[in-house]
Amino acid sequence: MTAHRTSSVLFVCLGNICRSPLAEGVFLHLVTEAGAAERITVDSAGTGAWHVGERPDPRSLEVAARHGVHLPGHARRVTSDDFRRFDRIVAMDRSNLRNLEALRPDGVATPLELLRDHDPEPGDGEVPDPYYGGEDGFERVYAMVRRSCEALLDDVLTDG
Repeated sequence: MTAHRTSSVLFVCLGNICRSPLAEGVFLHLVTEAGAAERITVDSAGTGAWHVGERPDPRSLEVAARHGVHLPGHARRVTSDDFRRFDRIVAMDRSNLRNLEALRPDGVATPLELLRDHDPEPGDGEVPDPYYGGEDGFERVYAMVRRSCEALLDDVLTDG
């Protein structure tokens, strides 16, 4: 049996109640389907602390459930330790990517990237925040996240 390296991925948005928990749940679902749950750790966090301790937005929970995806977490804020614990930190948009760059501890080189860097249909490269929009925005975000997470998982499995 070939030994596989373990990997860890942290998904990050602003409040950690819409986009990043959806990405976490979708990625966990795909990881499980690929039989890689024992070797890939997945979590999500926000660059802001407004919703710490809350479950994901009900609309994220609903769109995930419609697609057979469970969202396991509670909102939390990114910590300096996250930059040491995770192999990859994946932001939903450029604003959060900049926030992560500012939060990164000196001397820590954990790669920061945008989720849609992996999307075969990257559009403007960002996962838009559906919080203030309607239900259809959550469905569009789900589709972007799903495509992007499928390609990201391929990258993670290839690297491992």
